[in-house]
Amino acid sequence: MERSGGGRVVLCLLCGLPAAGKSTLSRALRRLLPPRQGWDCAVLAYDELIPQEAPGPAEPGWKRRRREVLRHLERLLRAPPACAEPGPPESGAAAGPLCIVLDDNFYYRSMRYEVYQLARKYSLSFCQLFLECPLEQCLQRNRLRSHPVPDETIRLMATRIELPDPKKYAWEQNSLVLKSPECPSEEEYDAVLMKGFYAQIINLLATALENPVKQNEENTEQKEADRVACAASTVHQADQTCRRVISQTMKEAKDKNVLPSEMKNLAEELNKLKAAFLEDLRQETHLNNQTGQQNHSFDPATSVFSSFQCEATSVVNKYILK
Repeated sequence: MERSGGGRVVLCLLCGLPAAGKSTLSRALRRLLPPRQGWDCAVLAYDELIPQEAPGPAEPGWKRRRREVLRHLERLLRAPPACAEPGPPESGAAAGPLCIVLDDNFYYRSMRYEVYQLARKYSLSFCQLFLECPLEQCLQRNRLRSHPVPDETIRLMATRIELPDPKKYAWEQNSLVLKSPECPSEEEYDAVLMKGFYAQIINLLATALENPVKQNEENTEQKEADRVACAASTVHQADQTCRRVISQTMKEAKDKNVLPSEMKNLAEELNKLKAAFLEDLRQETHLNNQTGQQNHSFDPATSVFSSFQCEATSVVNKYILK
């Protein structure tokens, strides 16, 4: 990523389910962009930067490791451009644009917004490439990998993945959704890319390049502190509400003479369900606070109570109706 001339930079996110074809696409872009359009292309693959044994999305360390990747990227962006090598006068032209491809699932919109904030901080260009792939096809491809992701993890991600929505979120306007091709080899993938997607991708990058993200001048420290406090308060309220629902649900199960061994399994299921609900709320609250998409007549804790109570009833019925 050392460059001469200080050319312009585009942060391009590759999004989609595991095994949707993101890494294959990133390698194809790295091969095809430089010789055809004068671009440089660097790929940051999260799977290579975050160890396989790293904790998953339900663990605090997972977010910390992802943010470490962004901090390292920011250090590279702040570094002064490399000096040009001596050469004939015609070689002294400024470097072409640099496309930095971030290869990860980015299935929550808030994950993508963190990268957008980085682009805004340094007035860089930003765009998103979202690869759509049928769930069963992702599962089949994943099982052939040397380190496959658990099927249940991919299935869960498929229920929560958030496609770009430029109509609702203006910062996602430079987005492109592509159907993942079925290609047995990378050579064939290059041919498919050149035939069907390449022009669209180049147009997306060019549009992003001509419209770098503008810095947000009103983002003060106090405003950020207020947002964090609001998000924490919302999640805390929802957590307390879910705990009350679990307590009541366990009491009902006991009254229905559910066996002690099954009571333990029921408690585990309800607590996992609570953790998933709170994580979804945490992601949504963080994004809404950051983007200003707030509805003051809407109480997130009340919404969680209604949804969680419905799901908890379904779970307990499995044990009561046996």
